[in-house]
Amino acid sequence: MARTESYMLPLNTKAHFFSLPNSVDESIISLDQVKGVSGTLIIFMCNHCPYVLHLLDKMLEISREIKECGINTVAISSNDVENYPDDRPELMKKLALEKSFNFPYLYDQTQEVALAYKATCTPDFYLFDHDLKLVYRGRFDNARPKNNNPVTGQDLNEACQKLSNGLPQETNQVPSLGCGIKWKDGKNPKPKGWFSN
Repeated sequence: MARTESYMLPLNTKAHFFSLPNSVDESIISLDQVKGVSGTLIIFMCNHCPYVLHLLDKMLEISREIKECGINTVAISSNDVENYPDDRPELMKKLALEKSFNFPYLYDQTQEVALAYKATCTPDFYLFDHDLKLVYRGRFDNARPKNNNPVTGQDLNEACQKLSNGLPQETNQVPSLGCGIKWKDGKNPKPKGWFSN
């Protein structure tokens, strides 16, 4: 697996609109539909990434907790399913049902949404405020597969709590780390400064 850091989209960036199919029921879900009263958490993830699987249970727990504070979550998978069939929509649905996702798990077939957000890895976290302006992007916590650190979700959870309570965010945010998004041939432009492998 190729270890890839998140790009760290500039803070205050406005969330890019999307309208994508939900893997569970094939309904079309837009950003406007998932937007939370207090904020919106967008997670780029996939089914097979060991970094995602390592954090997944805690991610689901935190998503339930922050929903009570008006912060909604949505997950998006943008991987190339032709070359990585473990990430195809029917298996996205299977994972979402097995783990009782409490948020939509959307399929970005064209990869245009991932490109718009400059997503680079799985998992990649983006937390937006009630005006859909970016307040946090970075790691979930310092747990990684095989590093023996407990999975707490501390970094992301603290950002969500600060958003909920109207407190200023830390400006020194640590990038997320995971498997690189599996781009289709010719889809990944790799602009200067985007990727930091």
